Amino acid sequence: MEVFLAGIIQGSLTQAAIHDQDWRTAIREALRTHCAKANVYCHFEANPDSITYDDDRMIATLAEGNRRAAASDVVVCWLPEASMGTAIEMYLAAQAGAVVLTISPMTTNWVIRACSDRIFPDVAAFEQFLAGGELEAMVARKRAGRRR
Repeated sequence: MEVFLAGIIQGSLTQAAIHDQDWRTAIREALRTHCAKANVYCHFEANPDSITYDDDRMIATLAEGNRRAAASDVVVCWLPEASMGTAIEMYLAAQAGAVVLTISPMTTNWVIRACSDRIFPDVAAFEQFLAGGELEAMVARKRAGRRR
């Protein structure tokens, strides 16, 4: 099962800075604990200095992340606030038939509602969902739908 971690990096910051990325550790640990078959890819970990990239490299990196999100079986989104990059990844993943799981308090946001298969208020609720074992069945249903 290919899992893509998506979430706020720069968000609405106007300077060349990023939001705290510690959330990735908690989500990785939850996936490791409850989804042994998950092969987790994190685009930020693959590009930790991306805030310094020139335009050509930034555009290529954005395109590669979008491609990987769309090719994944599952996209886990961390959205404590809006993120344009994550919105693109969510949309492309949903259009490609991936299971999109979003951790966010923004339950009235149209993109989150339209693109997510499930919305969780926090990491604890996400982990409880994983512990219930429903994810593999969700992925199987989505895969079956892709073959039609």
